[in-house]
Amino acid sequence: MILRNFRGQSFTNVFLLNSKERTRYDQVFLDLLSFCHLAHVRRPQLFFLASYFQCAQSPVELAPKVCVFAKNGTFTPTVGYADRRIKVAQPVVEMDGDEMTRIIWEFIKEKLILSNVDVELKYYDLGLPYRDQTDDQVTIDSALATLKYNVAVKCATITPDEARVEEFGLKKMWKSPNGTIRNILGGTVFREPIVCKNIPRLVPGWTQPITIGRHAFGDQYRATDFVVDQPGKFKMIFSPSDGSTPKEWEVFDFPAGGCGMGMYNTDESITGFAHSCFQYAIAKKWPLYLSTKNTILKAYDGRFKDIFQDIFEKNYKPEFDKLKIWYEHRLIDDMVAQVLKSSGAFVWACKNYDGDVQSDILAQGFGSLGLMTSVLICPDGKTIEAEAAHGTVTRHYREHQKGRPTSTNPIASIFAWTRGLEHRGKLDGNPDLIKFAQTLERVCVETVESGTMTKDLAGCIHGLSNVKLNEHYVNTTDFLDAIKTNLEKALGK
Repeated sequence: MILRNFRGQSFTNVFLLNSKERTRYDQVFLDLLSFCHLAHVRRPQLFFLASYFQCAQSPVELAPKVCVFAKNGTFTPTVGYADRRIKVAQPVVEMDGDEMTRIIWEFIKEKLILSNVDVELKYYDLGLPYRDQTDDQVTIDSALATLKYNVAVKCATITPDEARVEEFGLKKMWKSPNGTIRNILGGTVFREPIVCKNIPRLVPGWTQPITIGRHAFGDQYRATDFVVDQPGKFKMIFSPSDGSTPKEWEVFDFPAGGCGMGMYNTDESITGFAHSCFQYAIAKKWPLYLSTKNTILKAYDGRFKDIFQDIFEKNYKPEFDKLKIWYEHRLIDDMVAQVLKSSGAFVWACKNYDGDVQSDILAQGFGSLGLMTSVLICPDGKTIEAEAAHGTVTRHYREHQKGRPTSTNPIASIFAWTRGLEHRGKLDGNPDLIKFAQTLERVCVETVESGTMTKDLAGCIHGLSNVKLNEHYVNTTDFLDAIKTNLEKALGK
């Protein structure tokens, strides 16, 4: 059934769903989101109709199980939310994503965020089909909007490989949207585990959180790499802009095939990285460690070491001394060993690739990739982008496409929203918004600690082969329902 000119508005994609066979509204919601995703509806928006509708062949009461989806880019609900919603003065940039996380993202936004917070969302669809349609311009636009509005929240996205290019019929193998955004914003990605008392750690000695600060610019992520298919010399040339004599280095004389790479970083970016890390350590009141391999990359990694030390001595040493915390440089191999032996409570500054790898090790060591926050903090100290640290949960999405229920952990995606909103509250001087974000985070942790959790977390406790649905874990919608119920109690609704 298609509606046109509903309440004077014109919708390009509107559907009515008779949910007679499904009594759970939540599953209907997920089914509709999945349908819109498959139909490439860019901005599915959900409107709850207050009146009742009847189908001609089946006079079944539909409301509130009737949903209207509008294919547009502006969120204007036809039915208002409660007047008690927290008002937010400035916008937040929303970056939509792919697959299972995209479906859950919309669910979180409608049921947990927009039902409690009155905020203008500057929406950018970073789903792979639309990135391809816009030649990835939408990714660039979303990063520029983040610089303008200072706060962004991002859903997990697909970075295409050869198989994805074929699956989606892409024009080309687009680069990582995270890499594109980080290269525009600069700064540091800080990842920290979400600690739940009942989730056992693979590293039992980690009794306190560890934060990894990952440099979000350059190195392998902006490198030029190539395959060599014949003998020849690989050289690097630096041509000064002032026209002075170029400098040349012979890297290797290939006797046959092989591969090569050239990469770089800048003093400006390393300096911003250093300031972000020192400021974050001060805010946490934790010591800071920088890890490199400067014994091998004497010039490249040595530059990181020297800049950090210089900035520390000139800008932050007195504050560190006052807080009785410290800064120290360590070799990456030594640092890894020290991390495993530690009890936590420190900030670990890593170069781009090191941070990429070690943050996943950290997440798993604390229990699960689904329990990890990820926030990009720019050098200006006021611009951030919060995201889930995990991927798009493709395996669960394939099951969902077959109509099978899944037990997908939404906590990292919820924390992307809360970290973004909390920062918006700090920038705007909005204590109610800050309190809401902190309350939602606390509710998520308390829900898990009370025994209601998704399958991945139950597996950490009992072993995945031993867990049973509704005995040890619940499905996605039931878990989100539990969080929603507990949040309403915490907010006094």
